[in-house]
Amino acid sequence: MTQPPHDEQTTSSPEELREQVERTRAELGDTVEALAAKTDVKARAQDKAAELKEQAAAKAGKLKEQAGEQAGEMKAKAADLAHRAQDKLPDPLKDKAAHAADQARAGAAHAGQLWEDKAPEPVRHTTAQAAQLARDHRNLLLAAAGAAAVVTWLACRRSG
Repeated sequence: MTQPPHDEQTTSSPEELREQVERTRAELGDTVEALAAKTDVKARAQDKAAELKEQAAAKAGKLKEQAGEQAGEMKAKAADLAHRAQDKLPDPLKDKAAHAADQARAGAAHAGQLWEDKAPEPVRHTTAQAAQLARDHRNLLLAAAGAAAVVTWLACRRSG
């Protein structure tokens, strides 16, 4: 132990010494805990991973919101452009486009009928279930795709 400075009183009562020892023990315990926390690499890595996960979730939510807003804007612009283009088309061309659309619908209906006629029942049933499940959970699928895109973007950004 080090000697106290000469101007400090060196005689202490036993009670004061006990209190000083207890304070020193408490400080030493806190110091050891702090050092142990700094050397616990696994815990620090888990904390950092949780922090990054929270940041990614927040960023994904923000990007999803922005994507929704931009999609609405783009949809409105596309509809406006489509109406403008349609207004500028000559009538014979409009008639040809309508006829081509009718033929495409008929072709799709024919393909659907062929599917109904040729595909085995278990395959048709499973396909119908999968399509219904996708329709029922469209928002979840879009959110998952958005989150996957964000995670991929973050991973590419980090590695690049």
